[in-house]
Order: sequence, then C-alpha cells, then structure tokens
Amino acid sequence: MHSDVDAKPGIAVVGAGYWGKNLVRNFHGLGVLRVICDAHQETLKEAREKYGVRTTSSFDEILIDRTIDAVVIATPAVLHYQFVKKSLLSGKDVFVEKPLALKTTEARELVELARACGRILMVGHILEYHPAILELKRLITIGELGKIQYIYSSRLNLGKVRTEENILWSFAPHDVSAILFLLGESPNEVSTCGDSYLNPPVVDTTLTSCQFKSGVRAHIFVSWLHPFKEQKLTIAADRKMAVFDDTEPERKLVLYSHRINWVDRVPIAEKETAQVVKLPAVEPLGVECAHFLECVMTRRNPRTDGESAVRVLEVLEACEESLRTHGGPVSVHRQQPAFFAHPTAVVDEPCEIGEGTKIWHFSHVMSGSKIGKKCNLGQNVLISTGVRIGNNVKIQNNVAVYTGVELEDDVFCGPSMVFTNVINPRSHVIRKNEYKETLVKQGASLGANCTIICGTKVGRYGFVGAGAVVTHDVPDFGIVVGVPAKQSGWVCVCGVRLADSKEPQCAACERRYSIEGGVCSEVTPAGKNRAEITTAAGD
Repeated sequence: MHSDVDAKPGIAVVGAGYWGKNLVRNFHGLGVLRVICDAHQETLKEAREKYGVRTTSSFDEILIDRTIDAVVIATPAVLHYQFVKKSLLSGKDVFVEKPLALKTTEARELVELARACGRILMVGHILEYHPAILELKRLITIGELGKIQYIYSSRLNLGKVRTEENILWSFAPHDVSAILFLLGESPNEVSTCGDSYLNPPVVDTTLTSCQFKSGVRAHIFVSWLHPFKEQKLTIAADRKMAVFDDTEPERKLVLYSHRINWVDRVPIAEKETAQVVKLPAVEPLGVECAHFLECVMTRRNPRTDGESAVRVLEVLEACEESLRTHGGPVSVHRQQPAFFAHPTAVVDEPCEIGEGTKIWHFSHVMSGSKIGKKCNLGQNVLISTGVRIGNNVKIQNNVAVYTGVELEDDVFCGPSMVFTNVINPRSHVIRKNEYKETLVKQGASLGANCTIICGTKVGRYGFVGAGAVVTHDVPDFGIVVGVPAKQSGWVCVCGVRLADSKEPQCAACERRYSIEGGVCSEVTPAGKNRAEITTAAGD
C-alpha cells in the first residue's frame, strides 16, 4: 500500500465491458488507473491500446498486488458477492456496481466485513450523484416542493436483455435507490407484478408500488421490451411538481407550479408555465468516481455505502417475493436497531439510529438524520436534518448538531460546545442554500464550550481545547486552543499530549509518531490493545 499521504492510490478495474469501460475511462482520467482485469482477451487488447496500462485476466493477481489500494468491480451481478469479499479480505477498498449482492444476508455480511477490515465499501448507485437528483433532494429538504404525495419512476428501453438477472434486479435498483435517497425512508410494503416474454422464466417487465410510512406512494415501471428509451422520475407535491428526464439534453429537471383550485366544491386544475432548473454540466459517473477516490484518500464514509445498498436490496427482495405471488403485498422487513430513547426525547421519522445508541432527556433527533451504533446523546441535544454521525460518538449536554455537520466514528463533543452552518446569519435573510459543511474526523475531541465555525475540518484525533473558537482546519493529531484557536502541539490517539520532537513516542500507550512539515502521522501502533487504552483514558 502507498505510504505517502499526498500520493494518489492505485486502482484496478475488474470488468471492462458494457459498463466497466466507462469506469475505466473515468479512473484513467483521474490518473489512478493501474490495472484492467477482464476475462476477454479482445477487451484487454483494446484497453491496452487505448490507455496504455497493465492488463490481466487473473483477479487473484490483483489481490496480491501491493500497488493496488482499491478495486472497482463491474462484473456480472452474480459475481459481486464473491469478488467483493475476496477484495476486502485482501485489504483492498472496494467500489462495486449495483447490486452489492443478490441476497441481503450476503450484503450485510460484506458490510460487517468492510467495517472489521477498516476498508471503504461503496456501491455504484449512480443517480445519487446526478445533479438533478441532488437538486431534487435539496428542494425537498428546504420544503420548496411542499408535501410529497406520490412519485412515479419509469426506466424503459429496447436494449440489452440479461440472462443472469431479471429486469427488477437490472434496472430497478437505480430507481429504488433514488427514491429512498429522496424520501429518506424505506417503504413499509411493496407489491410487484410482471411477466416474461422473451426468455422465460427471466422477467422482462415489472410494475412496483411502494407504500411509505409518511403516506407517500411510489410507482416504478421498468422494462427492456419497450419501443423507445425513457428514464423519467416525476414527483407530485402540494406546492410544486417536478419531472426529471435523463434523456433530455437541456431540460433534465423541470418544475411545475400547478395548483388545484376548489370552485363550488369542485377541484379545478390551474396550470402554470414550466420552470427549467439549470444544472451543472457534469457527468454523474465522473462525480461518483471522484467521490470514491476522495473516500479512499480521506477514509471518509461514502455517500452510497454498504448500508444504503442493503436497504435497496431489502426492497428488491420484497419485490421479488411479491412477483412470485403475482403482485401480492409484501412487507419490507427492516431489522430495526435496538436503541434507547428517554420518554422525554423526540425522534422524528424517518431517521436512522444504530444499535446500542442512547438518547437522553429532552433531546431531539430530526427526520433525515443518521446516527451510528453505540452513540450517547446527552441531555438537550439536537440532531438536525441531514446530519451524519458515525459509531461510538459521544455528544454531551446542550449541543446542537446542525445540518451540514458530519461526525465520524469515535468523536467526542464536550458540554455546550457549538457548531454553526452559516457564516453571515441574518434573522430576516433565508440562507438555507448557503450552509457550509463541517467535518469532524475519526477520534477527534471537541472541548466544552468550544465553537467550530462552519466550513472547517477537524482532523483525525484532533483535540480542540475548552472554549476555543476554531476558524481554520485542525490537522490530524493537532491540539488547538484559544480565540481564535491556534495550534499548541500534538496529541496521541489515546489523548495524551506528545513530546515536542520529530519522532515522539506516547508515554501512556507507546505509540510512535513522525512529525514533519507540519504533518503528524502514526508510525507504529502501540503494544497495548485499543480496549486497554480506552479503559485507561476514561471518558
């Protein structure tokens, strides 16, 4: 594995055919493509001539190659589970095209394996990187569309007919992932009907209806036996309606402010002129590939991680079961995490709260937020919409974690510390579109009454002193104090201050570090295990 923190990781693409060739193109453009692996020699020959990189037909050769940090898998879906598992066990980060696996039990196994191995696991749900879907999510979050009533999605084509998976598993994952992303919740119940016309028993066409706890209905129509190509998603809401048409070159996202007026107790539709939403001219796959590269380099959890892929698979499995019963309703059985919420706490659905998390007196968790496992939220804590919190995070009393803030695993937030999300707030000016993101990386500690100004990043195991006001990024292992906060030294993973030298060793846990050019990095893990250190360090 590469050791230079500034060096780009080496990436291998496995499967360079129908869709994989697009991944090859993008990762080559990012300057990180090292190897292309494919079973077809003609495909490898074309790739060598076009990109000038090493090629192989041996997947095992990639797994033992220490210059390869991450594997991108674009093989047939039936091979995903096997290839992802081997890659993770070989110490590689993984980006796999949808679906993650063909069974939720296998997908959950892969998620836990990635966590145990400390590896990045990302799934290619490309619509969640599409500028139109991201804009729709923003409009829904700020209430621009109003209350959503139903969603209709169609993905139709007279295209490549698969034999290894049916249309439900080939086309529908895109629409399911986009709808779950937009609504921030999974359906309670689904019903799916369809049939096989070309290659029985492989189903060519399905129509799915999803019922959500919030009252929203979603309908998904997919087919590869259709006279023309269509990729549309329509949202009907009480303030505005929206149409996303991915086949349109310019009018990809259009809003309609149609109204229903009641005249003499009769509903009369009043139509308004369509409003075309301007979107950035970017390739969604390029954004997705760049996001994976960033996650590999920063160790940040991907937007479309393994857990989000499991939720998509749960819906697809329920749809498959309904298909076998000719459209009968099937419950989507989510294994609800066992968390504790005090009777005075308010938890708005839908949100995600991991197993073993505790939410104490008068705290409020807003819908659309995500909290990991074994977290502890003290008294009077607010978790706003869209906030992402990792595992084993401790948030002490009187802390508000606002939209735009992300806390990675093992972060500590001291009593009454403050986050912000707008640089120049005014009561009379709405600035929801101007929220700046704040990232607190793994293991960082934020002291009591400190303030983290939005748009900053606190590095891994960084330490912010009590009452400090952070206006600039805090480096990994850095200690900052004062107003405004300035660096005063370096700190170990276990929380003990390091000696002022180029190669300090922690007096408590014996970890060794290298400090050079204003960057502190861990050289040798301690002899003691982490559980011993955690117990010794206390809260």
